[in-house]
Amino acid sequence: MRLHIPASIALASALALLAGCESAPVAQTPAMAMVETRSTTPAAAQPATPANAGAVAAGQGTSSALASDATALQRAPGVGAGAAATASMAAPTQRLVFFDFDSYVIKSEFSGLIEGHAKALASNKSKRMVIEGHADERGGREYNLALGQKRAEAVVKSLALLGVTAPQLEAVSFGEERPLQQGSDESAWSRNRRAELKDR
Repeated sequence: MRLHIPASIALASALALLAGCESAPVAQTPAMAMVETRSTTPAAAQPATPANAGAVAAGQGTSSALASDATALQRAPGVGAGAAATASMAAPTQRLVFFDFDSYVIKSEFSGLIEGHAKALASNKSKRMVIEGHADERGGREYNLALGQKRAEAVVKSLALLGVTAPQLEAVSFGEERPLQQGSDESAWSRNRRAELKDR
């Protein structure tokens, strides 16, 4: 008695055998040619089934190339490489630099923040920024205005050293007039000793 094996199972078996033994030369059948033609479509469009496992594996190189092209387009849809590079120079979301008591020295922990803003400003010369200096409530009003100005100018100087032009920057001081946090303890004071980087 002869067993009747459906064509789809026979084709799947042949493809599985080919996938395991790539070096063995096999005559190409019309059915195999059809499977190879389908393999040029992205793998995402072909669910991996026993019937097309070999074709999906064969199409991985094409799928990878298509996926990388799609990723590049997603990064900057409808724009050229120059615009994509400018988009990657977006300014950091963090805009506060905090200072120690009675100091206008920028701490090393804020160097990355300042470098990020400097790159964004240097890549777009039409962009402007105002740096606001602030102080906590301790000390006289005039002293705190001067201290806030020194803090703002310290940030401006750091940005200028990283390539930002002078017309893009402005330093102003509000002294103790605009506290970020209300209170008369160190937790509030430490938040109020700051410089804020604001677009204008």
